[in-house]
Amino acid sequence: MNKKVYVEVTAAFSPEGTVIPLTVKWQDGTVYEVDRVLDIRRAAALKVGGCGLRYTCRILGQQTYLFLDEDRWFVEAR
Repeated sequence: MNKKVYVEVTAAFSPEGTVIPLTVKWQDGTVYEVDRVLDIRRAAALKVGGCGLRYTCRILGQQTYLFLDEDRWFVEAR
């Protein structure tokens, strides 16, 4: 079963106002660098509920979704 896990994110702001995640800090304190942001769009988190901006990111060579829901970041975790 999947669950919503809130994470700490370090982000940069472009001159146009776009928020770009740089790192994600997991619950155990491990920090993962976002290799690349592939897509940003408004979407629902279908597996755990909620919606907001969905960032399709590549982290450690794996594609994953990172969500910005108002002012909190979360991921869909198993």
